[in-house]
Amino acid sequence: MRELSIEGAWVSEPQVFLDSRGSFHEWFKEGDFHSATGHALGLAQANCSVSARGTLRGVHFADVPPGQAKYVKCVRGAVLDVVVDLRTGSPTFQQWEPVLLDDRDHRSVHLAEGLGHAFMALTEGATVVYLCSQGYAPTREHGIHPLDPDLAIEWPTHLTPLLSPKDAGAPSLAEALDRGLLPSYAACTAWYARQRAALIPAQQ
Repeated sequence: MRELSIEGAWVSEPQVFLDSRGSFHEWFKEGDFHSATGHALGLAQANCSVSARGTLRGVHFADVPPGQAKYVKCVRGAVLDVVVDLRTGSPTFQQWEPVLLDDRDHRSVHLAEGLGHAFMALTEGATVVYLCSQGYAPTREHGIHPLDPDLAIEWPTHLTPLLSPKDAGAPSLAEALDRGLLPSYAACTAWYARQRAALIPAQQ
């Protein structure tokens, strides 16, 4: 796994084995994940979304603690996946990084709790699966408008964004900040440390 420019975000780039029958790859390996993050991926829920071309989902995040870490993969078609640092006080606050996820190179993205997540479907029927560390909890989950000019995410200009009513009505980054919705970097790093400490064997 390769760490991205935003702390707490990684991309997995597996070796894909091709032959006349098709292909095979390992899209999640606990050992690689633990080596990169220092803790296990707690799996509480697995999601699958199918999106029409141009569909724009996000930017979604959850209160920390416990937040919701995600391990994301596109199993059909292609999406432009974007990680956004929404942690107030973070050295990379408000920065974002894109990763192309598709059914050819089979990359996966892991984002830690407190980071925002969004993607745009580049193909018809783009299918994305998520492994989530926590289950869906509507009272703890929030969104930022994905077209907020303060974020200035460079979405593909040849596609017309298709947003859900919920995402279209999401606050801007400035509004979310004023309302105290954003997680703090201090709370997030404390949560990450707690997860790593949980795996340290007790002293004999």
